[in-house]
Amino acid sequence: MLDFNYYVRTDVRFGKGQIKSLKELVAKYNRQSLGQLGEIKEVKTPNVLLVYGGGSIKKNGIYNDALEALSGCKICELNGIEPNPKIEKIREGAKLCKENDIDIVVAIGGGSVIDTSKVVAAGAYYDGDPWDMVLDSNKIGKVLPVIAILTIAATGSECNKNAVVSNMETNEKLGTSSKEFIPRAAICDPTYLFSLPAIQTAAGTADIMSHTFEQYFRKDTGAYLTQSFCESILKTCIKYCPVALQEPDNYEARANLMWASTTALNSLMSCGTGGAWTCHPIEHELSAYYDITHGVGLAIVTPRWMRYILNKDTVLKFAQYGHNVWNIRGELDSIDGLSKGELSIIANEAINRTEMFFKACGIPMTLTEIGIDDSKIDLMAEDTIKYNDLSNAFVPLTKEDISKILRMCL
Repeated sequence: MLDFNYYVRTDVRFGKGQIKSLKELVAKYNRQSLGQLGEIKEVKTPNVLLVYGGGSIKKNGIYNDALEALSGCKICELNGIEPNPKIEKIREGAKLCKENDIDIVVAIGGGSVIDTSKVVAAGAYYDGDPWDMVLDSNKIGKVLPVIAILTIAATGSECNKNAVVSNMETNEKLGTSSKEFIPRAAICDPTYLFSLPAIQTAAGTADIMSHTFEQYFRKDTGAYLTQSFCESILKTCIKYCPVALQEPDNYEARANLMWASTTALNSLMSCGTGGAWTCHPIEHELSAYYDITHGVGLAIVTPRWMRYILNKDTVLKFAQYGHNVWNIRGELDSIDGLSKGELSIIANEAINRTEMFFKACGIPMTLTEIGIDDSKIDLMAEDTIKYNDLSNAFVPLTKEDISKILRMCL
């Protein structure tokens, strides 16, 4: 097992009605209360920047719940945050923070809203263009405290240091990160997922599974416990996504998917392991050029990537995935000792089941279905390598490899 640092900061309030704790959390974690050294002290009523997407939170009541909890605070709003969050909104938000002396940012939404809020919170202290901090995370300094109110199970952004931002003018979708980005608190109420459209539930689950795959398919370091955690998250998604699609208000299903989302990308699943991600960098280019739904792109790319890298060196890992997650050859306590041919049968069946699962959840499974042809494939492959070092991936990939994978997705 590799050495690691595991930094836990987020105060997670999980369960029905947890929005009632928002007033307490804002009072506790705004920049006045935290002070420069983290001490709690008496402060004036905090100024809050409320960040959200479209009108859904007003229809389902979450917006009113938040306003009630924030009564007495001075509230500014930054709304209209789109999927694949755009740098233009971040610039607008940073300006609002400076003009209104904002003390804390409250994000109501999923990954796009929370990622926007993180970079806005950093932009409040940055004199230049916020895009600079996306291009170079070393330029991130102080960051306003962020509280996340989660409305979709997908990215895990509510408990991690990452943010992904799109610049459609330059066809760039890039990630940046800082420990200071980690939200001070997260309100996770599974009932807030009841009104999600089916495709968002499905695409969100694909995102959770992809985060887990990226940390599961890595070179063996003996991190057995971490890998077992990953398998449990994958089994949770496979068990509960179909339930949530059939019964949108099934609390058990929504709660398990919501917690899977958080744990899949709060750094726990990578403890003791290492290596570059692959499917996310590839999908980021699809989103950068075509602005597609992130989870849909991942669901399309992932099975093709799996097939492309399956070989004599990776077959055991894929067979373990098939046996431990999909229960293929479940009558066996272990697949140790099986021949390469037997392992290959299990591995291929696991990949087939992965693709069939995404398709059964209602996700388009080809690029053609979502209006993407082969005209920009080589360009996207080139940009994937330009912005990411994939030499330390589970299986290292070149530009030519990525072009082939993308063509398999057509």
